[in-house]
Amino acid sequence: MRTTLDLPDSTFRKLKAEAALRGLKLKEILCQLIEAGLAAGQPAASAPRRSKLPLIRKATGKPHPALSNARLNEILAMEEGHAGR
Repeated sequence: MRTTLDLPDSTFRKLKAEAALRGLKLKEILCQLIEAGLAAGQPAASAPRRSKLPLIRKATGKPHPALSNARLNEILAMEEGHAGR
């Protein structure tokens, strides 16, 4: 498949020099480098970064303990039981 790349001049020169040192065509070294990058599993530089969820603290400054879904359901059930009285 054909495609067009817009590379900075300095990057293109480095790429071309590296291809010459390895005795490869430009397209061959590009394929090798792209495949190596994909195999490494590194996210693309432009990929959006996910932010961490905020840590909610009590008024005392201590963090709330992590609760499982099962424990949250128990607490909700207990509150519903008390609300009906």
